[in-house]
Amino acid sequence: CARPGSPRAPALAGLLLLLAPLLGTGAPAELRVRVRLPDGQVTEESLQADSDADSISLELRKPDGTLISFTADFKKDVKIFRALILGELEKGQSQFQALCFVTRLQHNEIIPSEAMAKLRQKNPRAVRQAEEVRGPEQLHMDVAVNFSQGGLLSPHLHNVCAEAADAIYTRQEDVRFWLEQGVDSYVFEALPKAPEQAELPRCGQMGDRGKPCACRYGLSLAWYPCMLKYCHSRERPTPYKCGIRSCQKSYSFHFYVPQRQLCLWDEDP
Repeated sequence: CARPGSPRAPALAGLLLLLAPLLGTGAPAELRVRVRLPDGQVTEESLQADSDADSISLELRKPDGTLISFTADFKKDVKIFRALILGELEKGQSQFQALCFVTRLQHNEIIPSEAMAKLRQKNPRAVRQAEEVRGPEQLHMDVAVNFSQGGLLSPHLHNVCAEAADAIYTRQEDVRFWLEQGVDSYVFEALPKAPEQAELPRCGQMGDRGKPCACRYGLSLAWYPCMLKYCHSRERPTPYKCGIRSCQKSYSFHFYVPQRQLCLWDEDP
């Protein structure tokens, strides 16, 4: 980090977020940030950190009304993506459709909950854009999560995925890890295996809404604190935390649906 008066000081003055002392514990800390989406539009993002539960949640609304949320449960090594997708009533669709995708959380993906709880903005009106765009991820979700038992996987699942009780998906490779951690196998239910899915037509290529198909849903976390920044000074013998690095990352989930009408957004040829 630059010292005051150095050529880099003006850039430092625009530093997004600082790690302020935590004034108390108990209630989750919330931060509201204006962020620029990949398509250039601006939305407000809410970030909450609960250092007692060791979890982080992020929520934003896309311009089309879709509500995207992300929950990181550090205690259980679980991350949960949820999408509430508005239906087109004039096409006979339901008011909204909910999806939940549950995968293993790697601890270097996002900053710790304790650090998130200390974040403060210098300029709340500024529009934030991610400093780093991380590579997109393709995830083939071949296992369903039993909602009634989902609390054994993460205590956050019942609340986050309540609207998506019949559409909670995960991956076999993540299931193997959680089973090794002691999660009961009856939390998970097998879906058609990959070779069977490969034989299914893409939902976007089907006209019959009553037949099974391979669905795809894509979402993007437009802005999230992915790394801590460390500064150096002559007054301190060791580097110290002085801010965060922000990232953007896109995910594409591929999964089986028993009926085409459960994947009406996937209309690509």
